[in-house]
Amino acid sequence: MVINEKSETLVKEEEEPLKNDLQVVKPSLSAGDERTEKLSRMKVATVIESCAGSGATTLELRGKLVDQMEWLQVSIGKLSDVTEMDLSENRLMALPTTIGGLKALTMLDLHSNQLINLPHSFGELINLVDLDLHANRLKSLPATFGNLTNIIDLDLSSNGFMDLPETIGNLLEILTLHNNRVKRLPSTTGNLCNLKELDVSFHKLEFVPESLCFATNLKKLNLGKNFADLRALPTSIGNLEMLEELDISDDQIKALPKSLRFLFKLRVFRAVETPLEVPPRELIKLGAQEVVQYMADFVTKRDAKLVPSKKKKKGFWFWFCSIFCPQNRNKPKWYLDKIYVKIYISCGYILFARCICLENLVFPNKLICNIGFALYCKLVFIILIFC
Repeated sequence: MVINEKSETLVKEEEEPLKNDLQVVKPSLSAGDERTEKLSRMKVATVIESCAGSGATTLELRGKLVDQMEWLQVSIGKLSDVTEMDLSENRLMALPTTIGGLKALTMLDLHSNQLINLPHSFGELINLVDLDLHANRLKSLPATFGNLTNIIDLDLSSNGFMDLPETIGNLLEILTLHNNRVKRLPSTTGNLCNLKELDVSFHKLEFVPESLCFATNLKKLNLGKNFADLRALPTSIGNLEMLEELDISDDQIKALPKSLRFLFKLRVFRAVETPLEVPPRELIKLGAQEVVQYMADFVTKRDAKLVPSKKKKKGFWFWFCSIFCPQNRNKPKWYLDKIYVKIYISCGYILFARCICLENLVFPNKLICNIGFALYCKLVFIILIFC
């Protein structure tokens, strides 16, 4: 049953049986001149009482309250059976503490009001699944907000938030925060294992925590419009393997992290007015997967350059011949000393590498059997000259 008001009179139910059948309350006013008329405080009280007495499950007062009404009556706490409530597009500045009595509430729309804060009892709406608070004047959330663990869709955009509570419902799938003044995201965002969409555009974000990359079910991530503040993406962004859309427009990011090459499902990549150098901006027009492939090739080429080339070690005979080289005869004494040191080191290397000790030289028959007569003669010659 629908409660309608014509002119200035709210239609009243005349029969009690009809009240019991009322499931949806949608105040709709129309005057003779076809202008929509808004509900006064007294009429709202009547609607609430009718709704409470009938066991209605839905209450819609979207844009129906007079402009002078800045708060709701405490009687709204009587609507214990209501599961969906729309109070959007009014001028409410506060909610009564009795709103915590709406235990059955699963959807609450409060967007486009003038709310400055939420009552402490707001945390008692434990069955809330869908909450829209965008376009208000909120700067913080009550400490009890963490009790709303069943929220799946939360819209906090276009408010005055500078910080977010560490405790946000772990069941969140959609979190919209654009157009606030948040400088950092809580480290606990990584605990949002069900998060699929995150919009933190139009902020003053200075960095994105690495913990966000643990939200591995994320499909849409909007980090755009952070202008001069955001200069880098988290290095482990490649962990977001389910990511399909990424927006970094109007940021100051110059290079994408190398782990981005693992985003194989990325199909939309926006970087409008972002001074990207790696990859080059012209590549972005070719599509998201071209960017992913470029990063894969870029990392492969860079790693190849970092592999040190093996240099052939200069052995004993190189340094030994250097002594007799005509070009080295006029070299300073320190340079020749350096050559002698290299020869001594080479000698030591040869001796230890062949497991030769002084005992082998004393018993040449044993040594000759081990290394051969020719090498034995060379070693004796070296020792006689340099030892």
